[in-house]
Amino acid sequence: MVAVAAPASSSVWKFTRTQGSKDGESFAAIMKTADTTQSDPDFAGLIVRCAPKGKIDVLVALIRPFPPRSHPKVTIAASGGGTLTFDASMAAAGAAVLLPDEVSAFAAGKWQTTPSLSVVVRESDSEIKGMVALNGLREAYNSLLANCSL
Repeated sequence: MVAVAAPASSSVWKFTRTQGSKDGESFAAIMKTADTTQSDPDFAGLIVRCAPKGKIDVLVALIRPFPPRSHPKVTIAASGGGTLTFDASMAAAGAAVLLPDEVSAFAAGKWQTTPSLSVVVRESDSEIKGMVALNGLREAYNSLLANCSL
């Protein structure tokens, strides 16, 4: 069977490859933009990327960055039930929140059958909320894994 790509739209996971800080280093990633009708203007979306040593990173992308050394609390509620809160760290000059390693297991499994995620990022007295639809995650995740250089 041959898979045919659907027309691109804002509801599709976008595949990207970015250069790393070291020469010849690059990171493959998939990104999904936020549901703008249910998200704060400072919430951009969700990023799942290849990381060194065969790991997968999950990040929350923000428009308004937090201080690079901050450690925001991130609460994720799956539409199918279940809410988890994590201590996170900053990446990409404060514009992306790097979630702990255990979150990558959700992207590899449970989230692939979850319609959407509600995300709240809290740092001191600041709070940014967002909603991301997860439709198409399974296919995008498998495509990402095929492009990770292990």
